[in-house]
Amino acid sequence: MFEIEGHLECRHGHLFIGGADCVGIAEEFGTPLYVTHEQRIRDNLRTIKRAFPNAELLYAVKANGNLAIMRIIAQEGAGADVFSSGELYMALLAGFPKDKILFNGNSKSDEDLRGAVESGVMVSVDSMMELESLSMMADARGNEVKIAFRVNPDVSPQTHPKIATGLRTSKFGIPSEQIINAYERAVELPGVVPVGIHFHIGSQILSVSPFAEALEKVLGIVKELLNRGIELEFVDMGSGLGIPYEKDKKAPTPQELADAVLPIFEEWCEENGVYPKLILEPGRYVVGDSTVLLTRVNSVKGKFVAVDAGFNLLIRPVMYDAYHHVVVANKVDVPPDKTYTIVGPICESGDILAKDRRLPKIEKGDVIAVLDVGAYGFAMSSQYNGQPRCAEVLVQKGRAELIRRRETFSDLIHTQIVPERLL
Repeated sequence: MFEIEGHLECRHGHLFIGGADCVGIAEEFGTPLYVTHEQRIRDNLRTIKRAFPNAELLYAVKANGNLAIMRIIAQEGAGADVFSSGELYMALLAGFPKDKILFNGNSKSDEDLRGAVESGVMVSVDSMMELESLSMMADARGNEVKIAFRVNPDVSPQTHPKIATGLRTSKFGIPSEQIINAYERAVELPGVVPVGIHFHIGSQILSVSPFAEALEKVLGIVKELLNRGIELEFVDMGSGLGIPYEKDKKAPTPQELADAVLPIFEEWCEENGVYPKLILEPGRYVVGDSTVLLTRVNSVKGKFVAVDAGFNLLIRPVMYDAYHHVVVANKVDVPPDKTYTIVGPICESGDILAKDRRLPKIEKGDVIAVLDVGAYGFAMSSQYNGQPRCAEVLVQKGRAELIRRRETFSDLIHTQIVPERLL
């Protein structure tokens, strides 16, 4: 039986998160329901800061774009890595300073680039065509935009193919053999100032060696730029550090990552007599294990346990064959009795949240907690099958507060327009 520990506890047979009873929260706010522990987010960020005391952290907004959660992260002093104009809008609204925002993305529209210029944020340039467009827009406004180039270092992150972003076959970044020419062109152009280099090799990475390999390759590029008179202010190594979704397996800690990459970075700085800032873009590590998804059992049919949350609310198991541990929140101290498969209400055979799990005897009305859903959970949710999205709750010191209301049926159609001829 999984041992409840850390910010999760077993009290009187119930699962508690941040001092709050998950069963009580489910009764108060209804299910399905995302429940996030504020202190866990703060603690995770502080763990990264202790490992990388001189680095700047840019939170990967794509992991979880809830405004309250982003506000917590901004309060901890982090900046933001955004991947769209919408994420930029939310990041500014959440209180991230514009000089601590990097606009990332492999397919920025002209509207995206104009928004970046007008907002005064840094841009990670992903192609030569984007560079030319950004230069033209910034120069037309009389602005100067600080830029980095995203380089593709062609390093395997040893993760799921759909979240590997640093391979030569990936759509992200400029190939390393073309990157010097990109910087030299940027120096010639008006409206853009190259100040950094950026790479990100993937997500849910469970080994520190790919990070070290990629950093060494990129520092070689920084050295070549230095030889050509181009000195950079920062090296952004992205992130992608994994978390242990499967509780019998380990994932590297931020300190283990630091032990692998900081000696490389610091030695390079000493050898070359320049000291660019190191930037990291943590997302999953910050919010992943801070959150549980509470879902109520509608029926039990043999080994199938049908609950009120499906892949409309948590698509990771379907999209990535991802594992999420599940706990019967009202029977945490009851020994496993049977092997069950937890399925949702979506009209798809693949709507499976957890397959073949040993759990206590499950009955209608029980509350299932799906763990470690704070990253790419609600952020990737949808209204498929006419399912309104669920509420979100923030817990701190045993107190639960609503941070996103549950959608209604009217939310399913509030942007739709029926032509008059059809009325």
